[in-house]
Amino acid sequence: MKITLLGVGRMGHELGVHLLRAGHELTAWNRTPAAAQRLVDAGAHRADSREDAVREADVVMTVLFGPDTVREVVLSGLEIPAEAVWFDVTTVSPEDAREFADYATAAGVRYVHGPVIGSLAPARAGTLGVLLGGSDADVDVVEPLAALWADEERLRRVATPSDAATGKLLANLALGVTLQGLIEALRLGTANGLDAEVVLDLLSGTGLGVIAGMKGAVITAGTFDDTQFSADLLAKDARLMLRSTPDPLPAVTALLQSLTEAQRAGLGDYDIAVIAKPELG
Repeated sequence: MKITLLGVGRMGHELGVHLLRAGHELTAWNRTPAAAQRLVDAGAHRADSREDAVREADVVMTVLFGPDTVREVVLSGLEIPAEAVWFDVTTVSPEDAREFADYATAAGVRYVHGPVIGSLAPARAGTLGVLLGGSDADVDVVEPLAALWADEERLRRVATPSDAATGKLLANLALGVTLQGLIEALRLGTANGLDAEVVLDLLSGTGLGVIAGMKGAVITAGTFDDTQFSADLLAKDARLMLRSTPDPLPAVTALLQSLTEAQRAGLGDYDIAVIAKPELG
């Protein structure tokens, strides 16, 4: 298929590589053109404008920072070809997904929300979770694409785009609050004389064991620049969670405070594990 990729950040690049390896004709556009260069070197066509990028596309994929960027790039008047499928991978809120679906319907465009669950390493390995929300006919078009980067057992159809958005926020809530729990465990353990390595070892087999295994080596090494999922992105997602319910989410609020402190320290583009840095002395 002729596929347009709008947004070639870390995740967009990885998904684009899968599309090229599968033999699709890929055109890439990014607001910062230099970010698309690695994908162009791998065989993608570079578009000089959004309008040039989407012309004659069968599928237009958006892998952008967040819902405001989607509005800026797509809802500002971009003319996606009629009957093309707009496949939005961007993490957005349920309300955003409903808005985008309504916009697509009014524009005569087919819309599927397909957020991914996981970071860069599973993206490269083709083992991400993927939620696909849209009409069956529209999902039929993009599901073979999503299968390129999804774990077969974690590729799921849900009823609506907003359901897909909700599922993605639930997944990131689970990741974020367990990471915050790990930070607080380190705080408690080190306050009582334990080294970080000992705290992480003692967490094995507990409810925090998975996140300790996932991020423990990065934390003890104190090196956070191999960004799998940035603090900026998780902070944005935490704000989406808080805006998506009238009820309090105290654990998410604590997580957002930790992430905001990292951002204020100039560490927002580092891996989410960077919120452990103040606990390392």
